[in-house]
Amino acid sequence: MALSKEESASVVSKYGKSEKDSGATEVQIALLTGRINHLTEHCRQFKKDKSSQRGLLILVGKRRRLLKYIQRVNLENYRSLIKDLGLRK
Repeated sequence: MALSKEESASVVSKYGKSEKDSGATEVQIALLTGRINHLTEHCRQFKKDKSSQRGLLILVGKRRRLLKYIQRVNLENYRSLIKDLGLRK
């Protein structure tokens, strides 16, 4: 199950420039992080669900590419985003 409409709307309003700005890189990374966290818990519970594990790896790769892009383009936004989302330890 993906994020609910309310959760995704709150993420878009927090990280986007406007209420409907779901295409911003920061918003995409935050939405992917929510989906990754949900799928991680699912995969811990159902260890033999290989298709969900594959989907999780695909989402992690997408987020990694987006993070690499935002790090290259705007380093300050990158640092604040990973601090907000708690990605790098």
